[in-house]
Amino acid sequence: MPSEFPRSPRLLKGALVVYESQKPGPPPQVIVFQYNAEQLSRSLAHRAAPPEPSDVGAAREDSFRVLGPPVETITLSVVLDAVDQLEQPDQNPEVAANGLHPALAALELLLYPPSTQVLLNRTLAQAGRVQVCPADLPLTLLVWGKSRAVPVRLTSFAVTEEAFDPLLNPIRAKVDLGMRILTYMELKEDTLGFSAYIAYQAQKETLARKVRPGSAVGQIRGLLPI
Repeated sequence: MPSEFPRSPRLLKGALVVYESQKPGPPPQVIVFQYNAEQLSRSLAHRAAPPEPSDVGAAREDSFRVLGPPVETITLSVVLDAVDQLEQPDQNPEVAANGLHPALAALELLLYPPSTQVLLNRTLAQAGRVQVCPADLPLTLLVWGKSRAVPVRLTSFAVTEEAFDPLLNPIRAKVDLGMRILTYMELKEDTLGFSAYIAYQAQKETLARKVRPGSAVGQIRGLLPI
């Protein structure tokens, strides 16, 4: 008789989901992490307007005011290893021919504007067009479990290539990624990223309401000013 419960829980993989545009369009590119990062670091900083030093009253009033959600940054390390694929080169011809170059390129290009847009802008500039739109980066979502699917902008990328095949293609590498979460302060209201961030913050608020103080709250009752 089969067991009612699986022997091990289903492992979710972290991923970066890349959209060509901030508006609905072609299916996104999904970059699934080969191995989940062992550690993810986050930092949050207030997005507050600096008080005017000469206006003490206004400074006091502004103590609790912020311009928007905090500036949140994320850092994590992704490990890539092609050893398993190289054991079956017929089933993994791209890896056999290029090692980890394609996987690394997919991550690196999150920092690049599309070359087609760059060339178009150069053509327009040479034709005398005064207004040339700067190239946009793709919209990227970091997906890290069901409670975290949030728009991000890659701010740093550092890779250490640790092993190579006979053709000097990297076959093992560690990539350190730095990201800044994009909020409704940076995203237009009618975009995929805007909706994703609102859902992200709403999820935080839902999770926060699940906290129960328990019996320990009684220990501080007498310490409160009111």
